[in-house]
Amino acid sequence: MQHLLLVAATILTSDPVPEDEDVVAGWPGFVIFIGLILAVAVLGYFLTKQLKRTEANRKAGVFGPVDDEEPRDPEEPRS
Repeated sequence: MQHLLLVAATILTSDPVPEDEDVVAGWPGFVIFIGLILAVAVLGYFLTKQLKRTEANRKAGVFGPVDDEEPRDPEEPRS
């Protein structure tokens, strides 16, 4: 038991805490950050493209009749 405590104490005391100025993300962190920004931009671009395509198909009647002319009551069941 004493041997285990000695090992634990050695491990805890031998790892010094770095100063705030020494901890930086560096270039790999910057590249990952820019990559995430690009991924969100690409996903947003393709999402808007797909939504425009879906709206055009809805207006063309691909999904059934268009209800744009007259608003319907949400309580009324669809026919």
